[in-house]
Amino acid sequence: MAVLDSAQSTVVQLEDVHKTYIMGDEKVHALAGVTISFEEGIFCSIMGPSGSGKSTMLNLLGCLDRPTSGIFILAGQDVATMNDDQLSDFRLRHLGFIFQSFNLIPQLTVRENIELPLFYLGWEKEESAARAEELADRVGLLDRLNHRPTELSGGQQQRVAVARSLSNDPQIILADEPTGNLDTATGEQIMSMLIDLNAQGKTILMVTHEPEVAAHTQRRVHMRDGLIERIEED
Repeated sequence: MAVLDSAQSTVVQLEDVHKTYIMGDEKVHALAGVTISFEEGIFCSIMGPSGSGKSTMLNLLGCLDRPTSGIFILAGQDVATMNDDQLSDFRLRHLGFIFQSFNLIPQLTVRENIELPLFYLGWEKEESAARAEELADRVGLLDRLNHRPTELSGGQQQRVAVARSLSNDPQIILADEPTGNLDTATGEQIMSMLIDLNAQGKTILMVTHEPEVAAHTQRRVHMRDGLIERIEED
């Protein structure tokens, strides 16, 4: 596998990346030759209208899909050459995910949802329980550890999702419309959390359609028709 020069701070590198889907007799070019890199510690938003390729981009960055062609280096590894098992292990060790719909498991408690990635990593029960408590405290939900998602508000569920995304101490956090299902005040609380995490050194790549949310990020990548239309930076 290719490895980035250790002197570089680039954590994501895409070069001429294409993603094509076959829909019946048609080919849909979701990504049509994307070249971009992201530095370690960046907080970047990815924006664009429906069909622009931003969700496809996030799926690729999250190793949930693989490019049809092109070079994709993530955390120093040539992700495009990995098989499914390697991708799954890589996701587990390097990435954290925050979804618009929270994606919590309703049958599990807050503690168990936060611990889930650690279970797959093979952590001992006592260690994972302590980590869950630490993270629940960090997001202000220590008193909700034994509650299930249905007993929480939307904002509280998203805080659990943030805590879960941090359980494996990921190199990169990927957020898909993290404020999309929340009211304005609660959305601002979640954004404040993400800003704090970024200030602590976490790399965060976030898809959003809300300009006021994107305004909090250091870089804004605008996509259209599977291509990068423009990039804005503070």
